[in-house]
Amino acid sequence: MLELYGSKTGNCLRAAVGLSEAGLAYEVRQMDLRSGEQRSPAHLTLNPAGKVPVLVVDADIVITQSSAILFYASEQAPGRLLPPAGSLSRIKALEAYFYFTSDVIAANGFAFNLRMQGNLDSAVDALTQRSLDALIASERFLTDAGYMGADTFSMADIAGFTITTAVSKSLPWEKLPRLAAWRDRIAQRPAVQQAMTVFDR
Repeated sequence: MLELYGSKTGNCLRAAVGLSEAGLAYEVRQMDLRSGEQRSPAHLTLNPAGKVPVLVVDADIVITQSSAILFYASEQAPGRLLPPAGSLSRIKALEAYFYFTSDVIAANGFAFNLRMQGNLDSAVDALTQRSLDALIASERFLTDAGYMGADTFSMADIAGFTITTAVSKSLPWEKLPRLAAWRDRIAQRPAVQQAMTVFDR
């Protein structure tokens, strides 16, 4: 069975949702990031960078990037996380996916890392606002079908939903009815509900 090493972080939740939506069975290996378990010798043999998530497929295949885990899941379950290869819908879904990972999630991650270093409040505030502005602007990717980029659920919805959940309290929801409706729709998916709690225990 697949083994997913991680904790309740955005990257790990993205990986968990992708695996669950693809219908893949996996076991969660909870990591205690506060105690530095991700830097233990045992974990460093899986990911020398000392980070999570890590997906162990078998003795020869270990995947250490959340995006790569999503693409692995997509390959195992064609059509569940991306529209068919060669379709315009697939390109639009990928466009939305990379928008979330580069314009929204990356800026939020930089802000978090700077906050941990301290004494960089102005830079943290600027990056946080940049991430929120980009997330608000993501409404433009919503299709008439109610998904990000494509007419069906895809990894773009996974990336958008996990970061939206993380910063939900900072968004002006009264001004974002379409984004709110999309968030609620994705939150009701059984696989999403299951995956969002796998690191709670």
